[in-house]
Amino acid sequence: MVVIYLFIINVITFVAFAGDKRAAELGKRRISERDLLTLAFIGGTPGALVAQQMLRHKTRKEPFRSTLWALAALHLVLVSIAAYRLI
Repeated sequence: MVVIYLFIINVITFVAFAGDKRAAELGKRRISERDLLTLAFIGGTPGALVAQQMLRHKTRKEPFRSTLWALAALHLVLVSIAAYRLI
């Protein structure tokens, strides 16, 4: 069940980043950075990082970039702790 959730949230996050990139190119209404970071926070960090690199979107924007990497580090620590407790 967790794997399915993570797959879905990462697809949604990737699509949100792609949609925001497209809106930026067209000069249309954008997805807020807060919403993009919220998607990353609730499990979409891998999708956000992949989208950021593949689409070259928000790669230089600070503090967005640092916050996204901090979330990735937090998730890595949490997964490491969970894995350690399972062993």
